[in-house]
Amino acid sequence: MHLDQLKKIIYGLSGVHKGLRLYPPAHPAIQQQAQNLAKEFLTVFQEKPRVRLGVLEDTLFFEKHMFVLSEPAVEEIRALIDERGLEGLEFEMGLSAQEIQRFFQTLHESQVAGDALVQLLIERGVTHIQPVALEIRESDKRAEPPRKIYQRALTVVSHIFNDVRMGRIPSSAEAVEVVGSMVRSTLSEPHALLALSLLKDYDNYTFTHSVNVSVIALAVGHACGLPEEKMRTLGLGALLHDIGKLIINKEIINKPGRLTEAEYEEIKKHPASGSMIAGQMDGIGEEVVDIILGHHLNYDRSGYPADARGKKISQLADMATIADTYDAMTTLRSYQRPVTPRMAVKNLMGLSGTTLHPTLLQKLVDYLGPYPVGSLVRLDSNELAVVTKVGRQGENSVDLKIITTSEGDKLARPTLATLTGTDLARIVAEVDPVGRSIEVTEYFD
Repeated sequence: MHLDQLKKIIYGLSGVHKGLRLYPPAHPAIQQQAQNLAKEFLTVFQEKPRVRLGVLEDTLFFEKHMFVLSEPAVEEIRALIDERGLEGLEFEMGLSAQEIQRFFQTLHESQVAGDALVQLLIERGVTHIQPVALEIRESDKRAEPPRKIYQRALTVVSHIFNDVRMGRIPSSAEAVEVVGSMVRSTLSEPHALLALSLLKDYDNYTFTHSVNVSVIALAVGHACGLPEEKMRTLGLGALLHDIGKLIINKEIINKPGRLTEAEYEEIKKHPASGSMIAGQMDGIGEEVVDIILGHHLNYDRSGYPADARGKKISQLADMATIADTYDAMTTLRSYQRPVTPRMAVKNLMGLSGTTLHPTLLQKLVDYLGPYPVGSLVRLDSNELAVVTKVGRQGENSVDLKIITTSEGDKLARPTLATLTGTDLARIVAEVDPVGRSIEVTEYFD
């Protein structure tokens, strides 16, 4: 296999990749590039039916040839493999121009990586280009910062919702992968992601609400002792719980005032619509569909959709209802001022036994502790502090970051403190961060 042959393929791969930044997949220029590349591969396949392109110690290799010198095309393909969490790509005899186009189109439409990319390409019929996923140790997976996971989840939701708006059935691959990361984070650092659910992007409410409900639902699941596999199901269903709203008139969804009776009837269709959409997605199980269908049924089954009230619904749907209600209470809307986490817990308890499952709710309340993570509190010294962890040194312990002096001046660097037992009496009040223009999530990694 000549080096020049392999270089032509690398240049061809780079050409198609770059071309799709400028032209749509059906453009003649893209089609011609893909056809030329398929011909180059055909020549190589006459010598060997399967060839491998990969990265070793930051150097691109193609079969036995190492490309040490940095050239734009070489660097682009090396970076592409790295960014997608891969060891390399394997190309097999039978590769067509259409598959080449589909492969790069998938990369441009989705930021999915690793095993999730492998699954997505299979779903899209790319069988003669096989990504080789990079082996990641479990310890490395757990080390991913919670804020990075949260941001990835927002990106995944935006991709899925955009597909629905465009009339396409979304892939579940990205969602499954990011929910796995969310579950691992929840199990290893129980309150880290939960604190970030207080992030509220009001311009992208639908995205942040979906991610926040998933995060809070995982906290409910953890509090209830769900096994990891069930938590993945719960997190996925909660992430997709409002997907049905995407086919409702935007003016109704975004209406700032009270809905008319007719508009409310339209809103009430979204659980059934969402369950139908999710049911068409690959890799979505029945319990995920149940969560989407049942998240507004309420514990006493007085909610909607009415025709699902007699259906046996997974208890995971009740967990999602608790999460959905908690996030709604702590979110600023045109018709509602948000409440603090502690007040939200008090309000949730007022719905116990009717809207919310009493046993599951009580487990969440115990899990959150007397002052939930993200609470802004005033100490007896008149200092303000953010609750960053609960239960680390016993059932009623809280870790704090003190952020102001007793005179109310903001500290350049927060002071760390832990209160346990009778020391909790040092907290004299919960403070509304909105009124103080304090963004509590700034104090979390």
